[in-house]
Order: sequence, then C-alpha cells, then structure tokens
Amino acid sequence: MRDIKLVEVRSELAAGTRGASMGIDALKVASLVKPSDFFSRFDPIHVEDANDYLWRGNQHPFANYIDGVYEVLQNVYTTVKSLRSARKFPIILAGDHSTAAGTIMGIKAAHPEKRLGVIWIDAHADLHTPFTTPSGNMHGMPLAMCLGIDNLDQKINEPLPGTIAYWEKIKKIGGPSPKIRPEDLVFIGVRDTEEAENYLISHHKIPSISISDLRIAGIPKTAEKALASLKDCEQIYISFDVDSLDTSLSKGTGTPVPDGLTLEEAIQLNEALIKDKRVCAWEIVEVNPTLDTENAMAKNAFDVLESTTHSLVSHF
Repeated sequence: MRDIKLVEVRSELAAGTRGASMGIDALKVASLVKPSDFFSRFDPIHVEDANDYLWRGNQHPFANYIDGVYEVLQNVYTTVKSLRSARKFPIILAGDHSTAAGTIMGIKAAHPEKRLGVIWIDAHADLHTPFTTPSGNMHGMPLAMCLGIDNLDQKINEPLPGTIAYWEKIKKIGGPSPKIRPEDLVFIGVRDTEEAENYLISHHKIPSISISDLRIAGIPKTAEKALASLKDCEQIYISFDVDSLDTSLSKGTGTPVPDGLTLEEAIQLNEALIKDKRVCAWEIVEVNPTLDTENAMAKNAFDVLESTTHSLVSHF
C-alpha cells in the first residue's frame, strides 16, 4: 500500500495568464459537486507560494518573476525531498507547471543514486530557457531547468545578468545539475513547440508519442512503450498538464491546444502508467477556473485525479 501525501502548490507566477492559483480549490469544488470524499481521505501539505511578487513588478523580461519562481521551487523541492526520503508517495496539485522542476529536484535529492525517468503528458515540451523563450513565461522552462541546459545554439534573447544568476541558482537546487538525462524523458501528447524546443528534441532524440500514435497503438501499448523507454530508470515521475486534453475539454487552462486527448484517454493513460511500481510521484497542473465556465475543466481534471489515485491504491 502506497502512503499517499497530497501536496498543494498554489503558485501561478510562471503562467502567462492569472488564475492558476485557484485551480486546486476548483478541483475541491468539483469533488463536492460530483460528489466525492476524495479530499477527506488525505491530509494535504500546503507549500508556500510567492504570488505576492505579482504586485512587485517583473524585473526579468526573459524569465518573468524568476526571483519568486526560485523561492517556490526551493519550497517544493524541500517538501518533496522530505516526503520521498520518508518513502511517501506525493500526489502534487499545482498551479503553473514550472513547479514540476521542484518536484523533480526533490525526488532526485532524496535518492540521488537512483536514475530518474520523467513521463511528461502535455501539449507543450517546456524545454525553453531565458535565452530561447518567446514569452518569458517560466512554465515553459521546467524541463530545461532539470536537464541543466541553456540551449545557446538557439539563443534569441539577452537575459540580464541578474536573470542569469537566478537561472544558474535554479539549475543547482538540490545539488549539481542535471537532475535527469534527455534519454530518460518521454513526451506524450506534445504538439505545440517552437524551433528551439524542436532542436533539443531532435538533437537528444527525446521520445515523443503523438496523439495519433497513441490512438493507433491504443492506451495499453502506449503506456507500455513509454515505460519501456525508461527501462534503465529506477524511479519514474509522471507530470500531467491539463492542456494535454483537447480544447473541447480544456478551455479552463492558460494555453489550450487543439487535437488533444479525450477525457477517457487521459484517464486510461494515467491509470495504466501509475501501475508501474517504479512510479514514485504524480502531478496535475494548470487548471485555471477564471478562464472557464461552470468549472468544466476542474470537473474533468478531478476525474483524472480521482481515477489515477484509485488505480494507484488498488494496484498496490
């Protein structure tokens, strides 16, 4: 039986639109409407955010609020490291996706001798850096943080010296960079990337399973393929961004992209993946109820959360 701990991270500093900090409470409202006793079964750990930086003004145009993001990542890293050191299974409910870097850093620091694989279910690759970002939004950078890359071959920006200093500090949270290897990363559903990210995916031969690939192979074979790609890893972390869902389901998120997963596909995929005994943490991110009507995105996201947790509990 896995000892599950819910971790709540209400940070929205790294998103391009405001409101992702409300996503966790939107999930709780969805559970009440269903109705479900999910949130009465787990005592949540609340990670301190730094959303007050939003009122201070951004001083880092190519890495928006990186000073605050650094604080949040430190907080997430400390929490997850403590939980994994105690052999707990964190289920992380987060606002913007940048905080996933803190999760990865915490997992790695708790067991640095273990090779860590990442399954990234997302419409986006999140491989940008302050040197390549077209937007400056740091929810597009968590994997680059953990891979310890700058991607200077694709440089288009000149970040300020203070920005670069924070970027270097972020990459070193929890110990020397990198935390993961490119060959230990698998994308599922990624379909909205920029040239700089495509360069890294191609250069490092990062496996990427498209929506069409998934439908041709079916969910069981897709899960099997993703897990097989990480055969040399002793631990696996799964990150589920709700924008991996099709836009017919995902209006309540900051960066929706057409031609995504159906709700049933997302449920079945996460249920299948989390059964692997190497999976040590699961995360759901980017629900933004301010962009939605009738809490539709949170209702769908909660179905994924509840079913995935049930699969985890029932399998062990």
